[in-house]
Amino acid sequence: MRFTIVAGIISVALTGNCAQARDYLSIAGSSTVLPFATIIAEHLGNSPAFKTPIVESGGSSVGKKGVCDGTGTEFIDIGNASSRMKPGELRFCDKNGVILTEIKVGYDGIVVAGSKSGQILDISKSDLGKALTAMVPVDGIMVANPYKLWSDVNPELPKVAIRVYGPPTTSGTRASFAEMVNQKGYCNKDAEAKAALKAAGQKDKVCRAMRTDGAYVEAGEQDNLIVQKLQEDSTAYGIFGLSYLDQNSDTLRGAVISGTAPTFENIASDNYSVSRALYFYVKHAHVGVVPGIKEYMTEWTKHWDEDGVLAENGMIPMPDAERAAYADAMKNMPALTAGMLE
Repeated sequence: MRFTIVAGIISVALTGNCAQARDYLSIAGSSTVLPFATIIAEHLGNSPAFKTPIVESGGSSVGKKGVCDGTGTEFIDIGNASSRMKPGELRFCDKNGVILTEIKVGYDGIVVAGSKSGQILDISKSDLGKALTAMVPVDGIMVANPYKLWSDVNPELPKVAIRVYGPPTTSGTRASFAEMVNQKGYCNKDAEAKAALKAAGQKDKVCRAMRTDGAYVEAGEQDNLIVQKLQEDSTAYGIFGLSYLDQNSDTLRGAVISGTAPTFENIASDNYSVSRALYFYVKHAHVGVVPGIKEYMTEWTKHWDEDGVLAENGMIPMPDAERAAYADAMKNMPALTAGMLE
């Protein structure tokens, strides 16, 4: 993956809190959106009219908070996210006088992958959540997760230690996984878990907490580091986006979750249950000031269909109607409001 370091800043009078403008676009956020945003940035940089945007990672929380921090060259122009902005996050924008437009660019599957030299994991979404959720019911009482082996969760699973490398709390991938798998896949569906939560007066959101006893290991925002861990340890598994599995399919394979393998075709046809939308958030105050923002957005529309380079690199395209709607949003820049997020 190539990153371009851009030097040179031009001074331009701005409105509001901005004192000068960069002559390149600054983007940060989701590690899942990162490879796709980098592809688009490099395509834009091929034009002599624009410098290649700087695209950095840091997690969805970094992208959403960063774009809301304020206006001016010290703040990013666009925040990438693999989890949708929440009303509370938008209130932080409002507090800082930042107006955003939300752009959905496609879909991605969250995979649980392991080394091809290890055992393939064929697991239900409920058992996967049960293995990784911090608190589970034992004899009707919520306790710290006691399961050490996958076979402790279900005798049909491998008799090996539960060890899963995954992203930290700043990651949209982790937030989406915890909601879709731990909360909705396990706690909302398992009768014992629902009864124990009710008896304890706890909401099902408590299930989003991941284990901290070594069964789940935070491996940072760089998914390539997780891939490296799996290539070194054939008994471990890792959580990341489909594109990273696609790029490392020679050494890794994805777990079958609730009977479905993580393939492009299964995710595109909505047959894979652990998938989510990918977004970026554009700051209104920087449009027309920092050069290339409108052109960067337009560049996405050239590559996001079924035959585009983004699909070739693992992003699942949106249906035609959604692509048309978000292409229109790029032109008209509707302001994101709390009501749109409910």
